[in-house]
Amino acid sequence: MNLALVIGNATSTVKHPSMQGWRLLIVQPLTADGGDDGEPLLAIDSLGAPIGGQVIITSDGKEVSEVMGTKTTPVRWMVMAQPDALPHFTAE
Repeated sequence: MNLALVIGNATSTVKHPSMQGWRLLIVQPLTADGGDDGEPLLAIDSLGAPIGGQVIITSDGKEVSEVMGTKTTPVRWMVMAQPDALPHFTAE
């Protein structure tokens, strides 16, 4: 799992059949201190993450294939959570 920033979206007129109906995002992986961690990546998204929002992405092939319902997909990265949307707890 990696923290990333959504920097854009992608549109494809021709894509692998397993990718039909999936939203494609361009995400920038982030370091722990918020800096860029490598090159931007293409990730599928079913959560509706907004451009400029932070997301947690995974490249776990088993997880990706289970969510997509197929083992024959070229997808490597998937948005699995939006940390801004998670409840925040404070210690008392």
